[in-house]
Amino acid sequence: MGKALENVRNLYLEGIAGGKAREAVYKYTGHRYTQHSTGVGDGAEGFLAFFEPFVERNPKREIEIVRSFQDGAWVFCNAYQSLNDGAAQWVTTDMFYADPDGLVLEHWDTIAPYVAETASGENMVRGTVEIDSSVDTEANKALVREYTKQVLQEGNHDKLAEFVAEDLVQRAPSIGAGREGLADWLASEAAGRYEMLFNLIGAGDFVVTYGKRHAGGKDIAVFDIYRVADGKIAEHWDNAEGILPRDQWGNSGKF
Repeated sequence: MGKALENVRNLYLEGIAGGKAREAVYKYTGHRYTQHSTGVGDGAEGFLAFFEPFVERNPKREIEIVRSFQDGAWVFCNAYQSLNDGAAQWVTTDMFYADPDGLVLEHWDTIAPYVAETASGENMVRGTVEIDSSVDTEANKALVREYTKQVLQEGNHDKLAEFVAEDLVQRAPSIGAGREGLADWLASEAAGRYEMLFNLIGAGDFVVTYGKRHAGGKDIAVFDIYRVADGKIAEHWDNAEGILPRDQWGNSGKF
């Protein structure tokens, strides 16, 4: 495990799940901590202003990091949270940027309610967890980059079969099963326009993108998590969060 990934997991599990926000933020973040999570201010002070009351407000915190990886200075983390015996259930997807010593410098996330009944019937957070590090990460990143460009951004939905397996395991809550379900969703108003790819990172057979969609008159920050097998996208998760109006941001924004 890379040092940055270890620090991210500790920030999550010690600082938030373990309720030691003050100790963790000073131990695992670097000379700055630039924040892009809605409602959280920059720096250790912003982190503490949000998470110390959060810990008091939610005395029972079950947080499971379901899948995570490190790609150079970048760390990806996908977690399930159950608060106060399931009174609230959330799926969070996070991306961090770290310094050469692995200390966290910057954080982006999306947070969405856990959906028990998805359009595909698949669990929105379960599925493949282990990363196959024996495969070509760069080839898989290139595949997802071209899929994002040609299909999502340019709207060439007739090219889906070039990038996506017919029996795609679909775990995004609002998208139907298989390649056919994805095609139907892409043709709907709910999909909107994929306007910006902010970052793309990967490890082995997993590739993650973070970008912006516009649908229903709203800007939406979205993480897409892809597992690639035999040269095609075989499993997909997403985590989307509407972007609040500018006057409600607690920092410089989602990107």
